[in-house]
Amino acid sequence: MSKFAEANDKIAEKVVECYKKIESGVVGGYKKIETGVVDGFGKVTDKCVEALFAREGETVEEAKARLRGDEKKGE
Repeated sequence: MSKFAEANDKIAEKVVECYKKIESGVVGGYKKIETGVVDGFGKVTDKCVEALFAREGETVEEAKARLRGDEKKGE
């Protein structure tokens, strides 16, 4: 193999290595942000259900189940 081809292969390996590091960082950062947003949305939703829809003595989970219609008919 010529020196030019060898140099080209080394450059290509470094470029791929750097790309993978950048990709890993970006994807990892996105996943952290996504998890934070989803967790925050869940907390806000729970507080809204608790304040607006839960009956006295009813937990958030029980209120959500009732609102979904998971409660047995006739109770």
